[in-house]
Amino acid sequence: MVFSASNSVLIICKDAAGIAGNIFAFGLFVSPAHTFRRIIRNRATEEFSGLPYIYALLNCLICTWYGSPIVSSDNILVMTVNSVGAVFQLVYITLFIIYAEKTKKVRMLGLLAAVCGLIAIIVFGSLQITDAAMRRLVVGLLSCASLISMFASPLFIINLVIRTKSVEFMPFYLSLSTFLMSTSFLLYGIFNFDLFVYVPNGVGTILGIVQLALYFHYKDSSKGNSREPLIVSYA
Repeated sequence: MVFSASNSVLIICKDAAGIAGNIFAFGLFVSPAHTFRRIIRNRATEEFSGLPYIYALLNCLICTWYGSPIVSSDNILVMTVNSVGAVFQLVYITLFIIYAEKTKKVRMLGLLAAVCGLIAIIVFGSLQITDAAMRRLVVGLLSCASLISMFASPLFIINLVIRTKSVEFMPFYLSLSTFLMSTSFLLYGIFNFDLFVYVPNGVGTILGIVQLALYFHYKDSSKGNSREPLIVSYA
């Protein structure tokens, strides 16, 4: 009876953390909107790079596959947040291709095809693993590695903030959304006893704290308006 009650509490806490993570992730999904309004208005991608969106799409697709019932039956909220994230990235990539110059357009189409090919290999390859636990382990390791590399991407921005003593390229609400989303999925992974979720999001939480600390330390010395960064991380 006590065990059943404790298990029910864990499930409720896990679901609450996962739902919160999905909500906070929306702030990250829409963060490039300002950049793409500028691209559409100027009908040119200018100096912006499309690579972060390609990599974010790959990350979202790998994590969506890990969260699917075929790989892990108890991670539906991981699948939902990353599938929505993948849709956003596809929209951004499509807009980028439409307004990019010919050389960038060809390069982006090639990279998009490479992502589709890689995901097809991962899905097909993992389906050949008949042991469910081993399949979850393999895809989980890929998902974990992808997430950690995504969360590590703001290290360049952190270094830039320290060197310039300015938070111009690190908007507060984006850093806050990253921290809240990472913390939510850290708790989700802990409540679900899933190290492939709580380990990378633990890294994301730590980096989120660092970004917020730097923001409050350097915000008074920043000049000019904040710009939207092109790198977005998901849980």
